[in-house]
Amino acid sequence: MDTRILKIAFPILMKGSITTIELTVISIISGTLLALGITFCKISNNKTLNSFGNFYTWFFRGTPLLMQLFVIYYGLPQVGLKFNPFTAAVIGLTLNISAYITEIIRASIQSIDTGQWEASKALGLNYWQTMFLIIIPQSIKRMIPPMSNEFIALLKDTSLVSVISMGDLMRKAQQMYSTTFKPLEIFFLAALLYLLMTTVFTTSFKILENKFAFE
Repeated sequence: MDTRILKIAFPILMKGSITTIELTVISIISGTLLALGITFCKISNNKTLNSFGNFYTWFFRGTPLLMQLFVIYYGLPQVGLKFNPFTAAVIGLTLNISAYITEIIRASIQSIDTGQWEASKALGLNYWQTMFLIIIPQSIKRMIPPMSNEFIALLKDTSLVSVISMGDLMRKAQQMYSTTFKPLEIFFLAALLYLLMTTVFTTSFKILENKFAFE
């Protein structure tokens, strides 16, 4: 293994890793906020909202993320909507991950005992007060384990944004390989960086999960 190649490649791949982390964090935050809104649609008694929520999760969970990225970056410019690679990547990852997080939030909310709703109603709390003061706080600990899995999956799925010329870790690795023709060194180092990132985030979520478990 050529250590000189590794010394040259490491700073470039680290820059790609930072972009990967930025994409992941922005997408998971925006995806969670969007998912919360879609969840309320899915559990709503309004048939129109309920149908929209069901269609949303059905579509974005049922189609490949790669295809969604292609449509956003290459397809939408045909109708006048053009995004730079970073924006297109964030939009694609956000829409995709929000569909999965929606199901996590919905399942967690609906797993709370109905007695909580009845008790809140007896205290004079309205629907939204009950939801945000009683139900969601109790649901959080149940959301964390599956949310952790989705976060790690999203981190690895960011490698797909390389197809729209996004300068993430995978894209940088491909560029370095095309320059050096040293696939073993380049992709081995990239794999180690992915492993390091997933380990850090997995450990962080585990600590968070343990914290809520004792509350």
